[in-house]
Amino acid sequence: MLREMDQAFVLHSYARNYINFTHAKGAQVWDDQGHAYIDFTSGIGVVSVGHANERVSDAICDQAKKLIHVSNLYLIEPQARLAKSLVEKSGYDMRCFFANSGAEANEGAIKIARKYGEVDGEPKRYKVITLKHSFHGRTISTLKATGQEKMHHYFGPFPDGFVYADTIDHIASLIDDRTVCVMIELVQGEGGVEPQEKARVQQLAKLLKEKDILLAVDEVQTGIYRTGELFASNLYEIEPDIITVAKGLGNGVPIGVVMTTLKDIFSPGDHGSTFGGNYLVTRAAYEVLEILESYKNSGGLDESMLYFEERLAGFVKHYPEIIEKSVGLGLMRGLRIKSLELLNTLVENAFDEKLLVLKAGRNTLRFLPPLTITREEMDEGFARLEKAFAKTGE
Repeated sequence: MLREMDQAFVLHSYARNYINFTHAKGAQVWDDQGHAYIDFTSGIGVVSVGHANERVSDAICDQAKKLIHVSNLYLIEPQARLAKSLVEKSGYDMRCFFANSGAEANEGAIKIARKYGEVDGEPKRYKVITLKHSFHGRTISTLKATGQEKMHHYFGPFPDGFVYADTIDHIASLIDDRTVCVMIELVQGEGGVEPQEKARVQQLAKLLKEKDILLAVDEVQTGIYRTGELFASNLYEIEPDIITVAKGLGNGVPIGVVMTTLKDIFSPGDHGSTFGGNYLVTRAAYEVLEILESYKNSGGLDESMLYFEERLAGFVKHYPEIIEKSVGLGLMRGLRIKSLELLNTLVENAFDEKLLVLKAGRNTLRFLPPLTITREEMDEGFARLEKAFAKTGE
């Protein structure tokens, strides 16, 4: 009945698996038949402190009973507290704008860059350089910023001014007098869980500073401790002009943030959001940050990341006929599979074993478990993954 309802009334933009999950806890989710699945996806990197986290749920319920929304025409106390927490924990001298998603955050970043490039009496600087295999969102502008030609079909004409570099090293050759910004992911998620080389990123950051070109880092997936620090930018020891955040910040509550050193770039009316940063989402996100900072400081996060990496290394060793290599950082991980056919079979076999995993570009089996996943949940998930690999190699 539910499947027929979905097919009749929901627009078909997803290759949906028609399983009906009813409840969850930590890194486990249960379907309506009572089967328990281990979740190595966290809703595509969203449920960072685990499903049904009591502290986050209590914060949401408490706030919902008091006040959910009044609009950004008025002071929003939890929004101000969240902005202060993000800035102070990041170590960057920035201000925040709140939106509802990663795509909206990246739209805001592009608007910041375009306004920065508007100088009276001089040619406007408007070009934004991104990388091939990148992913920045599904709005018209962020889709064009995405360096994957397959995603541009049907939806043009697009806004002008987006240029794609093959690699970090290729960016310098594309800079001209109309270039205002370079936007990169430090670990490409949809592009195959591919980390950039730290030294090359630092060289790029230095070059852009010298040329007065903004560096925007898309941390929609890498941010909020996913790679081990609050932001991957901290890990890479760079100081971006713009950072975009979403996914893991809300633990499932929709939120996006643009953080920038250009504190006075916008004037009232330049940008806005009806729902962005309301009482409910910012109260939840503040609680998420508090939980993860404490977990990081306890050493638990680093231990989990190391253990997850070591377990994946074991699969690389035992299945060389299927796996090329392990990729990623922190708990943003992937196994590069030798063919798309093998990858598709692995995902199906894992699901049959009640394990949720993801696919990404470049034939990558992607893992984005909750950051608070327990050792026991990891062990159970890897036991199921072992069965999936064994069936694939038969």
